[in-house]
Amino acid sequence: MVINNLANLFTFLRISLAPVIFICILVPSLHSTALILFLFASFTDFLDGYFARKKNAVSIIGEIIDPIADKILIVFVFFGLAVNLKSYLIAFAASLIIGREIWVGALRDLNARNSNSKATKVLYIAKIKTTIQLFTIGIYLTGITLNNMLTIVVADIFIMISVLITLYTGMVYTYNSFKEYKHY
Repeated sequence: MVINNLANLFTFLRISLAPVIFICILVPSLHSTALILFLFASFTDFLDGYFARKKNAVSIIGEIIDPIADKILIVFVFFGLAVNLKSYLIAFAASLIIGREIWVGALRDLNARNSNSKATKVLYIAKIKTTIQLFTIGIYLTGITLNNMLTIVVADIFIMISVLITLYTGMVYTYNSFKEYKHY
């Protein structure tokens, strides 16, 4: 039980850090703090899974909240970066990512109601998607911390890759959800 509570604590810590990192992104003197907090928040994603699996203490709330915590962190940071860098690209990419997450959430609800949860079971590539999103954010935060525009351009390339993988996984979930049902 303690392990499980520790795992959930890391998940809720990640959620709590998201708005703090957002604020740090907006204040130039706090960019390095934003980077450090983001790296720590990203590491809590590993820690919650580690502690949950260590003694097979995976909880239903942890399974539900963990991926939501990732999304909350990613959304707050992408929007903070879009504001800081005045970047329509980041804002548009973040909007596509959020739109896909809402859509997949709706598909999961639909599939749960129709006993077809396997259609939206988490794909390995979806885990890669999250990793690339977090990596991309790390590059952006490094770029603003170092005030290096070349690093920002590299991050722009990674955000486009991230969006393509994000949309692809959304299409896979959509196809899997509707392939067997002609009455939708």
